Amino acid sequence: MFLTYHAAATLILTVLAFYFFSQSRFRLETSSLIILIVLTLIFTVFPYVHEDGTSLKPADFFSGFGHEALIAISSLMILGKSIEATGVLKLFSRKLSTYWGKMPKRIFLVTLIVSAVLSAFLNNTPIVIILIPILISIAIETNNAPSKILMPLGFATLIGGMATTIGTSTNLLIIAIAADISHVRFNMFDFTLPVLIVGSISIVYLWYVAPRMLPARQIDLTNSSQRIYNAVLFISDNSFAAENDIHEVLKKINHEVLIHKIRRRKDQYILPFPTVKLQAGDILFISGTADKLKEFESKLEGKLHNINKDNDFIEGEYKNQEDDQVIAEVLVAGNSILHNQSLNKARLAEKYNIIVLAMHRLHKPTEKIDDELSKINLHQGDMLLVQGTREDINNMKEDTKLLVLDNKIDYVSSTKGPMAVATMTGVVLLAALDVLPISVSALTGAGIILLTRCLSWRDVTKALNVQVIMIIVVSLALGKALIDTGATEYLAYYFVMLTKEFTMVAIICCLIFLMSIITNVVSNTAAAVVGTPIAIHIAQQLGVPMEPFILAVLFGVNMSYATPIGYQTNLLIYSAGGYRFSDFLRVGIPLTLIMGFGFTAVLSYIYGM
Repeated sequence: MFLTYHAAATLILTVLAFYFFSQSRFRLETSSLIILIVLTLIFTVFPYVHEDGTSLKPADFFSGFGHEALIAISSLMILGKSIEATGVLKLFSRKLSTYWGKMPKRIFLVTLIVSAVLSAFLNNTPIVIILIPILISIAIETNNAPSKILMPLGFATLIGGMATTIGTSTNLLIIAIAADISHVRFNMFDFTLPVLIVGSISIVYLWYVAPRMLPARQIDLTNSSQRIYNAVLFISDNSFAAENDIHEVLKKINHEVLIHKIRRRKDQYILPFPTVKLQAGDILFISGTADKLKEFESKLEGKLHNINKDNDFIEGEYKNQEDDQVIAEVLVAGNSILHNQSLNKARLAEKYNIIVLAMHRLHKPTEKIDDELSKINLHQGDMLLVQGTREDINNMKEDTKLLVLDNKIDYVSSTKGPMAVATMTGVVLLAALDVLPISVSALTGAGIILLTRCLSWRDVTKALNVQVIMIIVVSLALGKALIDTGATEYLAYYFVMLTKEFTMVAIICCLIFLMSIITNVVSNTAAAVVGTPIAIHIAQQLGVPMEPFILAVLFGVNMSYATPIGYQTNLLIYSAGGYRFSDFLRVGIPLTLIMGFGFTAVLSYIYGM
């Protein structure tokens, strides 16, 4: 069997897409757009003609924008946002805080189970984001290490997401692609039983075994007094530092803040020798703990990083005068507007009336900044020290998807909570009973959410994740190209040849673990869109039922346990828990083995292999 030039080009482009998706320095939406452009150009300049004489039109690659799965996923994003915004999840977190101290082991188990159940119907990201600061606070109060409980929580939500067709966007995509190619259809709870059986064993592992395998790390998030921030201090005309030398300035605060360099005028930098005399207008690049930085600012009568829309250092333009000013630490998440973005471009201070005081790179704590904070591209895992009113910080958190680590900044509750829950329940029931397709019931539910004002249109724009939308569209486009050019049939053929001496059970097992390896390195959405048609072609070549092979892909691509880059909640947990890469291998590999062999056994029994 031979590859056509078009099939080979599509496979190369798919490998490039996997590479770009696995690199945090590239924005997913930008990478997706570039891949889509290149794909359409290839098939425009070099047309591909099928054996029946019809051609594969480049416009066919844009069909993902109107695909039924994307409509369903976008609608479910809106429904999930209504549950989050109306404060429903906050009720669960409050109960959790209340009872944890009385019976921690039991409540930890309940937390894992409830989080998994919720994740079967809601996006697990807001669940994890809400619970992280609460669990950290509980760990501090009970003298336990957050590292013992955060990773099991994240993995529990991933397990729960496998249980239904709407548990993750990946599930919906696989189900939709399978229906398009093979006309095999899965209803809402058709594969819940395997997940319930295997997931129950895995939850016990996460509850009882995993905490014993994880090291008790005293992480940065639980000890902010030891966290070193990089900051920029502006010396104003009336500052104590003006016309004083470095030695006198540092003596003012007992040398507890480091001055790394001084910028004088636009392009002149000065080393901070003790005898250097500071001048009004100087900019100091400094580092220290949050408390010491604020003390340094106060004693020197300077201004920590406070910029206007023109990137000029100013005094108080965005700083509110109310008495309820608070300082909060925020973590840059992968889907926030600051990921791979600078403060200047994001206009954070201008939009939300806050001051960004300093920056800390959680996993590069010794890294020093060599430019103004406003110009530095931030990445997932970076932390910012911000100041503003509670209301402004809440607004910033809602709009930017930054993870606020100060648990005193509450999610706003709403009387619309029961309506949001009722609507979500109705959507699930209509789809589960096969009264309406999930795309129709979810879209109807989104309409009800808007009409009942559970969410505004402004909230809807915040609910829709451009990264998810773009990666789904480009994945569908690549999938179509791989199928139409025969690339998936080619890959399936060689997979069958390599495993021809294997039993059917062994082939299913290999497929599950192959998908789990891929999903821990690249986007699970991309892996699913490529893996699903290959699994269907394998089943066709073997002349066996397609269902277990489709489910092998679905379960495999959801097993993102072995690396922190496997899924976005893993990265949140990685940052918040102070974990090392090896911690994910230590706990994630045994969990992958439990799930992989468990699903192999259950699928073999259910489908009589």
